[in-house]
Amino acid sequence: MRATVRQYNHAADYEKVSRFLVRTYRTTGGHINWLQPRWEYMHYHPLIRGVDRGVIGIWEAHGEVVGVVHPEHAMGTAYFEIVPGHGALKPEMLRYAEEHVSLGRDGVRRLRVFINDEDDEFQRVASEMGYVKGDGCEPMSHFVIPSPFPAVPVPPGFRLKSLADDNDLRKVDRVLWRGFNHGDEPPDGGMEDREFMQSAPNYRKDLNIVVEAPDGSFVSYCGIWYEPVHSIAYVEPVATDPEYRRMGLGRAAVLEGVRRCGEMGATVACVGTTKPFYLSLGFRRAYSSAAWQREWTERTTARTQATACSPARSLSPG
Repeated sequence: MRATVRQYNHAADYEKVSRFLVRTYRTTGGHINWLQPRWEYMHYHPLIRGVDRGVIGIWEAHGEVVGVVHPEHAMGTAYFEIVPGHGALKPEMLRYAEEHVSLGRDGVRRLRVFINDEDDEFQRVASEMGYVKGDGCEPMSHFVIPSPFPAVPVPPGFRLKSLADDNDLRKVDRVLWRGFNHGDEPPDGGMEDREFMQSAPNYRKDLNIVVEAPDGSFVSYCGIWYEPVHSIAYVEPVATDPEYRRMGLGRAAVLEGVRRCGEMGATVACVGTTKPFYLSLGFRRAYSSAAWQREWTERTTARTQATACSPARSLSPG
């Protein structure tokens, strides 16, 4: 049966795609899909409010999801989730991304896509469709969780705790605002963003770790998402107040979150970067996806709604 494409409906499809990502998880062999926690973080990050989720396309065969094309937190960049054995969908999915996820300005459209470095098939498809490999990349690093886990120290006067112990949203908002270098004090309204993120189905306050300073403020933060089917801890986000960096606080927050996941059965922790901070903790690069780019004038592109890929519708570290 040929796979058919339709428009994503969040209420009906969020969990369906989540199950698809868990079912197709692997780390080698060409194309690699997102981890389910990244899909969840995407949907419950405040930036998702600026993205039309209706541009997401879902391919199905025999009632099962076999492919997904989507942006993350901004248009102009597309990601591809494909079940093994359906690689023939890649040209169609790439055309769909061009039509629905690309950005246009002054008559020129642009699209950036990420393709795994081991996915020779997709790289060939992209090259034949006019894409050029750029400098950007998205790596994934793994950390094998030891057992027993070493003690996680913090400087005298500081304290490790989870949001299950103290979920002061103002303190959380402040450390994330300052930790991501947005400015001194967060604007009003941040509580709503924090509540939105914590409404994610698999958000666990006991796995979101903060370091409390002697004055009671939160000065480092590490979010952890636990995926029990594959025993994975996914690290996102991590931030440390600029006034408290280079004190080992971000290190302590990350390791404490990973340690807790290890106690629950996680065997590996994942983070989407190869920054020296994470490598110093013991993370090692597992695989990488390079950015491929194309731009074209709208009047010359031959890819229109009439193609078979059109949707079926009446339609920073511490």
